[in-house]
Amino acid sequence: MPSPYICRLRLGRELRRLREEHNLTAGDVARLTFQSRSKISKMENAQVRPDLADVLKILEVFEVTGREWDRLFHLARDAAEKGWWDRYGISTGHRERLFASLEAGAASISVYSQTNFPAILQTPEFTSALIDLDRNQGPLGYRPERMANARVQRQEHLLRPDGPRCETVLEDSILYRLNVPPAVMIAQIRHLLKVMSDHPRITLRVLPHDVLIPGGLLPQASFFLFTFPTPDDLPVAVVDTATTDLVLTESHDVDRYMKQYDRLRAAALSPLDSTAFLKQVLARLTEQAGSGR
Repeated sequence: MPSPYICRLRLGRELRRLREEHNLTAGDVARLTFQSRSKISKMENAQVRPDLADVLKILEVFEVTGREWDRLFHLARDAAEKGWWDRYGISTGHRERLFASLEAGAASISVYSQTNFPAILQTPEFTSALIDLDRNQGPLGYRPERMANARVQRQEHLLRPDGPRCETVLEDSILYRLNVPPAVMIAQIRHLLKVMSDHPRITLRVLPHDVLIPGGLLPQASFFLFTFPTPDDLPVAVVDTATTDLVLTESHDVDRYMKQYDRLRAAALSPLDSTAFLKQVLARLTEQAGSGR
């Protein structure tokens, strides 16, 4: 299944291209199709799931026919598809739905994580511990049990036989600065080691805190890179912030984060050395837990 969100991005670009080729504004298209200007703008910016009838009105105004009509109709149909995450409605929160939609059709996922294990690789217990911490920040923008269930489904999607490649560059401070109970961290590391052993396309590289990373400034936040199997679907970068996720689709923005990722990846430990590092941390935590420290 192609990512509906990515299809919406591509459809939005196509609709904007048609409008600009006809020297029309969004307001002009709205009047000609008897729709609101805000709806046209939201479709062009992939902010809403398109209604096929609305798209057909736009194609009629632009006199689109033949193969181009077929191509755009099928694209609009894919963009209007609902994914498994839509069954949860808004109960999982916007972030969970965004990532589920991006992951659905991804060929590869690259993660740079500064503060935590990637959500898609977390155990339910680790997620629950983070939810408990999140409660301290104020009202939750999601229902905890629904969000946790959706996160489990995201991991199931990742680990299916035809799932995407996934590589994480993980700051080593995550393994030393515990923000969850030691038993939860121990179980999380064991889970991660098993996932990587069972699924070779899931890899992790630990980034030591004292390593030299030449070539430019370091990123100020965690970020994610998604590539897709269809050449028409350009890579997407998502930057983590305290309150939301910034989705970047312009090539110059995405290229900047891809170059940053390559620098971080080159400075990090190899997957083999990272596995050994995780096992050392696991042994230390297990010993400390056994001694009551």
